Amino acid sequence: MLELNGQLFDWDTYKNLYNIEKHGVPFKEAATVFSDNAAIILDDLEHSQNEERFKIIGHSGNLRLLMVCHFYRDDDSIIRIISARKVTKTEQIQYGRN
Repeated sequence: MLELNGQLFDWDTYKNLYNIEKHGVPFKEAATVFSDNAAIILDDLEHSQNEERFKIIGHSGNLRLLMVCHFYRDDDSIIRIISARKVTKTEQIQYGRN
């Protein structure tokens, strides 16, 4: 578990390692996207069968524009990170319109 700016984050350790291997983005960096005041949060209806999931698009602490899939646990007190990657061109445009 990680606390960043008063917000708690958690993730599966093995999923984090897989995400680093596949996308080159550690979840610790992905958590910093939530500090981007210009970030946009979207419903992830495609992946919300078991729980309500969201996508956030914003700049990380390393200034990379990322898309982070997540959901909220324990009455929204913990953000569970599911995956993180660099944005697509479409997502980059979407972020730029914000």
